[in-house]
Amino acid sequence: MKDLFDSLSHEMSVLTTRKYSTSFSTGIAFLHKDMQRPIHAIYGFVRFADEIVDSFHGFDKAALLSDFKKETYKAIDQRISLNPILNSFQWVVNNYQVPLELVETFLQSMEMDLELKEYDKKGYDTYILGSAEVVGLMCLRVFVRGNEEEYQRLKAPAMKLGSAFQKINFLRDLKADYHELGRTYFPGIDLREFNSVVKKEIEADIEADFAAGYEGIKQLPKDARFGVYVAYIYYFKLFQKIKGSKPEVILQERVRITNNKKYSLFLFSYLRHNLNLL
Repeated sequence: MKDLFDSLSHEMSVLTTRKYSTSFSTGIAFLHKDMQRPIHAIYGFVRFADEIVDSFHGFDKAALLSDFKKETYKAIDQRISLNPILNSFQWVVNNYQVPLELVETFLQSMEMDLELKEYDKKGYDTYILGSAEVVGLMCLRVFVRGNEEEYQRLKAPAMKLGSAFQKINFLRDLKADYHELGRTYFPGIDLREFNSVVKKEIEADIEADFAAGYEGIKQLPKDARFGVYVAYIYYFKLFQKIKGSKPEVILQERVRITNNKKYSLFLFSYLRHNLNLL
């Protein structure tokens, strides 16, 4: 029975999320139960594609990503895949009417990582759109349960929130991206001259995205709001820690939030949500 295979596929998406991100795993756990499966599936899909371009050194990344892309569309079209991650993802796309242009835009951003090492403003905006904003829109399709009117109403802030999260990732991973992968995402910035002025300009841009994204969170359906708010709080605290770190520290180490701090943040979020203080 395919139901058994679908269940196994879902378990693989959950395992992938837990292995790669305790923070997102926890945030997903605070979503309404029927939203958890599709969000795990989206995360698993995004994570696998990202791993191809970031981690599979010594292999033909372009060929692997090309195969992954072909198998993705085949899975969506046939409503099944022997790759459990893609089987889960096609279920989300087909059941929540996720526009294929979102999938294509995301995969195009992964292709950019195969070739580009430095980004100009246009390339940076294109990459943010594909790697983060459209992922937020995929999740939004789930949060509004496919309601087109609500999707359009919340589309802009969802994109801004995804953008904020990604830009924080760029700052957090500055060392690994630059020294290990040879990438510089922020346009027009020579990391050999990364200083407080440059850092503050980037942070101001992130703060604007955060503010717009937060307004969208407050308008989400209640059964989705808390899980997204948990992710928001985690990233906001990570952003505060990055803001409080000197530029040379950002270039030398990956800024982290300890597990104990994460748990206290989740408790704080729970109390604010239950008291309607969002």
